Amino acid sequence: MANPNSSRPLLNTYQAIVSTFSDFLTVAIHTILYERNIYPSTSFLSARKYNYPVRQNRHPKVCKWVQDAVAAVEAEILKGTVSRVSLIIYSPTSAPLERFLFDVSAFPHVPPSEALTLFEEPPGEPSLREQIEENEPRHSNTKVPVVDLEEQFRAIFARLAFCSSSLAPLPENCSFTLCIELKDEVGVDPPIGHPQPWIPAQPSLQPADKEQEAAVARDGGENGGGGGRRVKGSDLGGVRTTPVRSVEAGEFVIEMWIEEGKAKRELEDFGSTADPP
Repeated sequence: MANPNSSRPLLNTYQAIVSTFSDFLTVAIHTILYERNIYPSTSFLSARKYNYPVRQNRHPKVCKWVQDAVAAVEAEILKGTVSRVSLIIYSPTSAPLERFLFDVSAFPHVPPSEALTLFEEPPGEPSLREQIEENEPRHSNTKVPVVDLEEQFRAIFARLAFCSSSLAPLPENCSFTLCIELKDEVGVDPPIGHPQPWIPAQPSLQPADKEQEAAVARDGGENGGGGGRRVKGSDLGGVRTTPVRSVEAGEFVIEMWIEEGKAKRELEDFGSTADPP
């Protein structure tokens, strides 16, 4: 009888790694939208992915938006320019409340023209396909069956549900968007062109340059002496960070965590002040 794992795809190319991440990111976005009550729970369908129960929004426009956004992220990751991907939840006044971050900076550096090129085998080691067919799988630094990732993905979704239940509730009528953070490297330029699926994030969510960081430090305030004006980078890092999980399987390495922003703390402080004793 053939080994059931032998038919599973291998993460033996950069394209396979990016495609697997895109698939996971799509499920993660729907999960976060459900767990954080961005849409009514009745608008989500029960489904299974990675042999785990998940939720998917049933509205065609939401599904299309997620699909298009993830496709745009995948195109940029294939260029090797992305350091992090983040799903940002905004208040009704467009203040960032929560950021769900996916760090992909540890993905291998592969030129776009080599995305379909097979990774090299370590010297003297049989291919992973041969190991699986012989029913003697061994860990490899370059080739990992997707089945090895599914268990870790299931752990992330379970962790997301737990973390969301421990986070303070969000106000009604929140919005969300998907952002990418580019690598701080020579030759990495913003994805500007036509058509243009990306627009610059608000300044408070962009990394501050060293001169501005020094100026903020000299002013001694979060808002850089701007009378409440959010300066560049002021909403990065958040006031509370909740680790979710890291995933490491060969060349597929990501880390995920949640950041709660200053605006959310201000809402919580206002609510606690306004509540009667």
